[in-house]
Amino acid sequence: MLKVTLKKSPIKATKKQKETIRGLGLTKINSARVLQDTLAIRGMVNKVSHLVTCEEVER
Repeated sequence: MLKVTLKKSPIKATKKQKETIRGLGLTKINSARVLQDTLAIRGMVNKVSHLVTCEEVER
């Protein structure tokens, strides 16, 4: 499982990056989601790595 937290505002991000943030389920700064550790999620996190922090958690 991955805990993804939005740390920076996506205001000046590109449209694709904003859609990726939305796809991860993040809406406000410091909002966090615990998601399955899949290749698709890792790819999304990699695209917006400058806006989010990611850590592995045990579930």
